[in-house]
Amino acid sequence: MRVVALAGGVGGAKLVDGLAGCIPPDHLTVIVNTGDDFRHMGLYIAPDLDTVCYTLAGMANPETGWGRQGETWTVMEELARLGGPTWFRLGDRDLATHLERTRRLQEGETLSQIVSAFCRAWGIAVKVLPMSDDPVATIVITQQDEELGFQNYFVAQRCEPEVKAFRFEGVSTARPAPGVLDALNEADLVIICPSNPWVSIGPILEVPGIRRVLGRKPVVAVSPIIGGQALKGPAAKMFREMGWQPSPLAVARYYSGILQGLVIDVSDAEWAEEIRQLGIIPEMTDIVMHNVQDRVRLAKEVIAFGQKIAETLKL
Repeated sequence: MRVVALAGGVGGAKLVDGLAGCIPPDHLTVIVNTGDDFRHMGLYIAPDLDTVCYTLAGMANPETGWGRQGETWTVMEELARLGGPTWFRLGDRDLATHLERTRRLQEGETLSQIVSAFCRAWGIAVKVLPMSDDPVATIVITQQDEELGFQNYFVAQRCEPEVKAFRFEGVSTARPAPGVLDALNEADLVIICPSNPWVSIGPILEVPGIRRVLGRKPVVAVSPIIGGQALKGPAAKMFREMGWQPSPLAVARYYSGILQGLVIDVSDAEWAEEIRQLGIIPEMTDIVMHNVQDRVRLAKEVIAFGQKIAETLKL
């Protein structure tokens, strides 16, 4: 099967790594959220792209899931001594990525060209694509109607403000990055990774043309919510603050209209029937990925489930 994965964040990167362990590289394309990209100290930072790529390259910090393994912090220490901004921590190895990406952008390369070059340098065989080469910025609208850039909300304010809504600045005029629509059109299966639906997958779905193609494809998702909580990140908090009970059912409702199947944790079996009533087929398994073996196991189970969905749609 030709598989396309939509991903962002640590959970998405883990499943992508599992998929890369059981799908031939030329049959897997990963489309990554760029809505949380931003400029910091003159540098172009792409957190989700870097997390996905570092994970695929075996370079991610195993304790945090993001950043580089074996990182050092000399630059941050010196920056703090000089009174510079240290709220967004950039390790020395990670800093090289941002410096080189920014240099290439300034010389006229596109983000997708740079991602391709970095993947070659890091030995990543699967195709990794940003959702768009055009700038899209996730804006968090708080309950007090304050608008915050996503990294301000996520890192500087530690997700503490209550969320009212989201706006994806620039998305209406953004174009899918080269290869994105081709990969989706050629896909036999699209997998939405266990990423935050609101801020990791939502921006991808809003890029013009992507949702339309997904409407013609078998699409399955893996729930990022287990037992009413997100394993990592503020997804459950966001659901709750916007009036949705955080659960796999909420995830199913969020993706309603494009989703045929949803993989949920065995501990959430109580939600299966209500998910089925939405016209979405639930599949239960252990979706917690503690190690590489878990990633591959889950990936194989998701692909097998997706194959069954695809065969059903053909009947």
